[in-house]
Amino acid sequence: MANDYLTVSALTKYIKRKFDVDPYLTKVYLTGEISNFRLRPNAHQYFSLKDDNAKISAIMFKSAFNRIKFTPEEGMKVLVVGHISVYEPSGSYQIYVEQMEPDGVGQLYQAYEQLKKKLSEEGLFNLPKKPLKQFPKRIAVVTSPSGAVIRDIITTVRRRYPIAQIVLFPALVQGTEASADIVRQIEQVNQNGSFDTLIVGRGGGSIEDLWPFNEENVARAIVASKIPVISSVGHETDTTIADLVADVRAATPTAAAELAVPRLDQVLVDLKTTQNRIINAAYQVIQEDKLRLKRLQQSTVFTSPQRIYETFSQRLDLLTQRLYNQSDKITGKRKERFNDLKMRLRLVAPTYTIKEQQQKLTTLQGRLDRATVQNLKSVKQHYQMLVGSLDHLSPLKILSRGYTYTTDEQGKFVKRVADIESKTIDVHFSDGTVNASVNKINPKKEK
Repeated sequence: MANDYLTVSALTKYIKRKFDVDPYLTKVYLTGEISNFRLRPNAHQYFSLKDDNAKISAIMFKSAFNRIKFTPEEGMKVLVVGHISVYEPSGSYQIYVEQMEPDGVGQLYQAYEQLKKKLSEEGLFNLPKKPLKQFPKRIAVVTSPSGAVIRDIITTVRRRYPIAQIVLFPALVQGTEASADIVRQIEQVNQNGSFDTLIVGRGGGSIEDLWPFNEENVARAIVASKIPVISSVGHETDTTIADLVADVRAATPTAAAELAVPRLDQVLVDLKTTQNRIINAAYQVIQEDKLRLKRLQQSTVFTSPQRIYETFSQRLDLLTQRLYNQSDKITGKRKERFNDLKMRLRLVAPTYTIKEQQQKLTTLQGRLDRATVQNLKSVKQHYQMLVGSLDHLSPLKILSRGYTYTTDEQGKFVKRVADIESKTIDVHFSDGTVNASVNKINPKKEK
């Protein structure tokens, strides 16, 4: 009947319930190889665990994943602790991982090796190391204020080099908040800018106790420090990431102090020794210079200085004579060539041609002058003839013979009696004008 059939959801819920209440599945310890892993930053992680014959899906929530110290990788064998349950939407079972660590190697060691490999690939271990100042005035120490590290450092520095000042920058050196505190103090020392050397360290302990000095942020803060850093973490057999990136590594806090400062008494002895060596060297140089001066004073340069330039004087005379001879020889050759060129030039000189052309030019100039005079004379005669002809035709010439001409008041010529319309006329003579009144007009009677 229909009531005997279950829905898929109901069956899945039933199976999930079986998984959840099974005491063997509520806490499972599992070993396997990580498969299908792709790191999802700041999120839940989904992957698989497998062996040669089987595979199971796995999920690790963000809160649990953030607690592990290493980064899982594809193919890595791990030990996980979690519980088995069913994911209802797909009906698949999976393990919910709550803890994880590498199989056969501790997770802190795995994280240490991973960070070491990462920083090594970036070249942080091979960067040029900053040299320690030989005679530091102020030394900063980042460590716990209550540990033996600061006391050992102070004791050693006071014994070896009491003129140096030790300044403690207290920091947590153990626990989850220690790395951030160490970074903050390193940055504060650099911001202060008045320190010559920086010592970072703590006493011995387990890898868990030393872990803050294996954190990436501490390593990068040491690399970024402008002040030379001496790392003194743990015992001589302990090697942390801080030791690898620091400018100098010290096995113990006492060794760090010995590296940071010289021995004052030894410095004074060295200064005295150096002073004596300088005095002896100066004395030796002076003695050698005195001997050299004495040899120079006894040399020919000072005893017979004229002998120095005798050879040069003789050689100068010889060279001068050779120069004169060579000069005369060159001058003779040049003179012969000059005379030769002068004779050749005379043969082709244009002097006679120039004289001939000058005579021809003189002749042509005379002919041009005579032709110009004759032409002017002819033109003048023609001009005078034309002036005479024009004079014969001039009305003034006619007037000079006693003839006149008449104009009316408007200045019009009066040619006939019929042209007189006004009472006054002007009669023009060769030497002037007469204004006359017309009293009577007698026209000529036609025959």
